[in-house]
Amino acid sequence: MMNAIRFHEVLQKDGELVLTGLPYRKGQHVELIVLNDSSEFRRTDGSPGARPPRPFGLCAGEFTVPDDFDEPLPEQILQEFEGK
Repeated sequence: MMNAIRFHEVLQKDGELVLTGLPYRKGQHVELIVLNDSSEFRRTDGSPGARPPRPFGLCAGEFTVPDDFDEPLPEQILQEFEGK
């Protein structure tokens, strides 16, 4: 069984990452996955900046929303979602 713990840390100037307060004992095996914070947008030249807004209507004409989109799901489908 795997448990996930999320820490938000900032790298030190030398690129070192220090994690303190991890709930593991010495000698336990852990796996560390490092993800870049996707909220920081980088332009094509590598400089940081605000993410440009997405153009309106990118998928125009690619699909249609059915008239009953907002209607409640049929009972059978609701039961399947609930594992019944």
